[in-house]
Amino acid sequence: MTLAQRALERLQDWPDLTAGPASCGTGRALRSARAEIVHFHSDRDVDLHLTRRAIQRFHYDLGGSSAIHLVPGSRWVTVHLDCDADVDLLMSLVSIALKAHQTGPAGEPPTGCNFHRVTVLSRDGALEG
Repeated sequence: MTLAQRALERLQDWPDLTAGPASCGTGRALRSARAEIVHFHSDRDVDLHLTRRAIQRFHYDLGGSSAIHLVPGSRWVTVHLDCDADVDLLMSLVSIALKAHQTGPAGEPPTGCNFHRVTVLSRDGALEG
């Protein structure tokens, strides 16, 4: 079982999330009553939907993680799952995303996820060469 499959199985048990196809057309999504929260695009790459306020609040923490990739202007962050700690990080970020979408402004228009906007290099590959 891949790390993304393990994360998807764990998150599907959360009562506030419902599974379905990703609106971008690639992979599976989990959504809350108000928004799509997470897209599982591959065995390792996941896009997580945060509010603008949440990204601003955690910008430095998110940018400090080698598992997280931010796209300027996007309310989605890409999480690259290389190890169990990355899955744990994703679980924490999904919790933050759920809370942000429950308490944040409902008027933010939907935006496309980062699929095809982010190229993630494996950490192992970055150490080579």
